[in-house]
Amino acid sequence: MTIRPSVGAHSLPRRDEDRQKRVHIVQGEQYVSDDPEMVLTTLLGSCVAACIRDPFAGVGGMNHFLLPGGFENERALERHGVHAMELLLNELLKRGARRERLEAKLFGGARLIDGLTDVGRQNAKFAVAFLDNEGIRHVGGSLLGEHGRKIQYWPVSGRARQSLLERETAKVFDNERNNRPAASSVASGTVELF
Repeated sequence: MTIRPSVGAHSLPRRDEDRQKRVHIVQGEQYVSDDPEMVLTTLLGSCVAACIRDPFAGVGGMNHFLLPGGFENERALERHGVHAMELLLNELLKRGARRERLEAKLFGGARLIDGLTDVGRQNAKFAVAFLDNEGIRHVGGSLLGEHGRKIQYWPVSGRARQSLLERETAKVFDNERNNRPAASSVASGTVELF
């Protein structure tokens, strides 16, 4: 909750970000919008989020996946990159996007805990290869590293903001296991990509 101070009988004008609609994306989810006021958010550790849009159709979306490949188990399939990427692309195409105009930003794929399989690297490698195989332009983002990330993405404009998560990366890892948002402190490294 943000408290806004008032000056006399008038309150300060609201920031653009306060007026925006927000949708938080968790593992296995995807969301597509053509609303210029919409911002999509997610928290990532080793997971990857693909932010894909068609700038001419004015439609874009985000997904969030936990593992690169797919399993036979339908419940597990939701959390896998192949499934998540196909769902996002199909929804974009239904909304008027054209494959040859799509552009993507990829985020996530961190290695949060030493000694475990580097799932983040596998996710990042999968996402880049998927875009290449589908002929989708990879125009930015941030992959790999050792920190979780908070991502904000405006699907119509393609603007993206990343905040690296410091000390509480263990909570992001727990979030990936428990599939619920984690509260965390934000590091000083905030980056906006246009």
